[in-house]
Amino acid sequence: MVGLKVDCTGKNCPVPLIEMRKAIKKAAKGDVVEITGDHPASKKEIPMAVESLGQELVDVQESGSQWTIRIRKVKE
Repeated sequence: MVGLKVDCTGKNCPVPLIEMRKAIKKAAKGDVVEITGDHPASKKEIPMAVESLGQELVDVQESGSQWTIRIRKVKE
């Protein structure tokens, strides 16, 4: 179940990355954070940041230029 949804459509780096970090901080352990956007670089940077933060990358989906990234918060 998705706990927090963040729409970063139309926003360029570093905004989607910053918004993802804020959402992860707000989320409770076990929550899934869903980030949507259309900036190509963010689609690559967010999964790398998730790994460095020690969180779980659930999936990355693409539809045209739009992408959705789901992250599970596994540690505080």
